[in-house]
Amino acid sequence: MSENCDHNCSNCKKDCDSRSFLEPLNSKSSVKKVIGIVSGKGGVGKSFISAALAVASARHGLRTALMDADVTGPSIPQLFGIHTRAVGTEDELYPAVTETGIRMMSLNLLLPSETDPVVWRGPVISGMIKNFWKDVLWGDNDVMFIDMPPGTGDVPLTVYQSIPLDGIIIVTSPQDLVGMIVEKAVNMAGLMNIPVIGIVENMAYIKCPDCGKIIYPFGSSKIGKRAEKYGISKTVRIPIDPVFADLGDRGEIEKLEGDWLDDLFAFVN
Repeated sequence: MSENCDHNCSNCKKDCDSRSFLEPLNSKSSVKKVIGIVSGKGGVGKSFISAALAVASARHGLRTALMDADVTGPSIPQLFGIHTRAVGTEDELYPAVTETGIRMMSLNLLLPSETDPVVWRGPVISGMIKNFWKDVLWGDNDVMFIDMPPGTGDVPLTVYQSIPLDGIIIVTSPQDLVGMIVEKAVNMAGLMNIPVIGIVENMAYIKCPDCGKIIYPFGSSKIGKRAEKYGISKTVRIPIDPVFADLGDRGEIEKLEGDWLDDLFAFVN
């Protein structure tokens, strides 16, 4: 390893021990930026934010890919209304393509039935994530978002070590308990030398449709203090809105409107 190493393997051409775990991208594909969407625990809307980021990216004119690495709880295809099975050859898989051109791969596109449980141990799940990176014909992309499994265990570690992430976006909600677990995710990123691009506080508030009053059902926002503590400059607060759930249930997430996530796209330039 060079003494000038910045630990960002995605932009490095040198061969050293630190790169020994990285898997090669499909040889017929290219991705300029790879961004992981993480959370310290489940239930904070990580998959929704992953899908919303992909939708916003495509609207910015970026060639966008979306990998559903939450293998035991794959929900990305449902959000986009894709229920067909993926096809491919002996050597590679073809991603599904959404109405707005987002390339997507998820285990739910490979199962005989969408409701089949994935009763796999960690090494098998980790192997599947590596296969998504290596064997899917992603094509040429400006950015790939990876909807990562929650927590800081074996499977998220596989993504950190096997795929050259350019950064992560952490999804949280206002509760103190969730905030504590978010700090674990921030610390894990630090251990792996992965930059934190920003924090998204989901379900941050409700705006009354009649009077416009802002209500904080889970308490006041704490995202500013958490971001300041770790020197994270970009923060986003997403409201609770029944429209979001309705679009997801109908598989029409690409109709989502709003510019909350736009500030997170500076990393592409």
